[in-house]
Amino acid sequence: MTDDALFWHRIHFAFTIVFHYLFPQLTMGVAWFLVGWKWLHLRTGDARYNNAARLWARMFGINFAVGVVTGIPMEFQFGTNWSEFSRYAGGVIGQTLAMEGMFAFLLESAFIGALVWGEKRLGPKSHFIAALGVAVGSWTSGYFILVTNAFMQYPSGHSFAADGSLRLESMSRFLLSPWALVQFCHNQAAALVTGSFAIASVGAFYVLRNAKSEQGRLFLKWGTAGGLLASVLVAFPTGDQQAKLVARHQPPALAAMEGRFDSGAMADITLIGQPDVQNRRLDNPIRVPGMLSFLAFGTFHKDVPGLGAFPENTWPTNIELLYYSFHVMAGLGTLFIALMGLATIQRIRGRLESSETLLWVLMLAFPFPFIANTAGWMTTELGRQPWLIYGLFRTSQGYSKAIGSGEALFTLIGFTGLYFLLGLLYLLLIGREIMHSADENQYAVLAMEKAAW
Repeated sequence: MTDDALFWHRIHFAFTIVFHYLFPQLTMGVAWFLVGWKWLHLRTGDARYNNAARLWARMFGINFAVGVVTGIPMEFQFGTNWSEFSRYAGGVIGQTLAMEGMFAFLLESAFIGALVWGEKRLGPKSHFIAALGVAVGSWTSGYFILVTNAFMQYPSGHSFAADGSLRLESMSRFLLSPWALVQFCHNQAAALVTGSFAIASVGAFYVLRNAKSEQGRLFLKWGTAGGLLASVLVAFPTGDQQAKLVARHQPPALAAMEGRFDSGAMADITLIGQPDVQNRRLDNPIRVPGMLSFLAFGTFHKDVPGLGAFPENTWPTNIELLYYSFHVMAGLGTLFIALMGLATIQRIRGRLESSETLLWVLMLAFPFPFIANTAGWMTTELGRQPWLIYGLFRTSQGYSKAIGSGEALFTLIGFTGLYFLLGLLYLLLIGREIMHSADENQYAVLAMEKAAW
């Protein structure tokens, strides 16, 4: 009964946070594009940049609204589903959760109304400042949340109260822990990948619909250039540094991510394989010799411990899912670099708009960064198990004992139905904005052609 309740509490929180993070990753990924377009419009007066900012500001607002609606229940779950965890760690993580709501969220909220609805009332300079405020607010909000998660991965800046709970001892060590800084850079680069792919996808759709679409060409240019840069940054240096932190501070997680059961130097990195936990082996592996030692520690000769070097009660609780999540993330990340690299080459050669097959690929590729981000967060959270706060507090200690499995399952079913309807509404609103802007752009092109004739 106890294990059953823990399972449903974990599934409940996993569902709400996975659904919620679909929206912030896009807003954080698009925010700095808005700043860039507004700045160029301010400097050049070119209406194309303002039109691009206007469309994506409206879609930013929709994402922001749905993100708020889905994020609030997640905050409440710290009390309803994970009260023991909140009692133990609230004196530390409550600081950043409060700072996110009181400072960053309010900053973002204050400027987003001005960005979406204030263009006619504000001058170009004030509207640019609104875009800048939204970008700074969204990324600051992300930082405070990531500091909270980083503390769960690598606790620092804390001490113990008389009752055994945690309290904050050093704000600087808490806010500026090495794990938080690296995780923030890695996560934000991944958000930029999502934003870039979304922009490139809409651009490809516009060009396929109307080859003369000026807006489509602009979105393709910015989306592919930003996508290539961000995809590279996700892999190196941010992903590389994140992997090195895991190797040093969470070695069982690294072993599970690679399906590695035995220790040794010249450790292989696994490209393909199926972990068999019961027999402690990896079936049908395709490996690159020595690369895991090099990527984790910077030398081919470093010994990388396998899962067999650690007590089983410290192993991640779902090795198979962790292994596949990591490889989905890494595999998609590699494909992103290849796709955006090819699209950038074709754009520089002046052939991207006429490469119909590549345009279709770019248009249909927009869901994959969302999948990669979800797989990346699954890797992070599954790798931390069986700990809620690594090395200090186990997941089995943190859930609300007063909430049974039936109650947790009942509310999960309710959330699933509600979020399904919310997702449909979101897709309808986003689709309407994209089609409305496409029609406006097409009418503008026809008017220009008529005037020229």
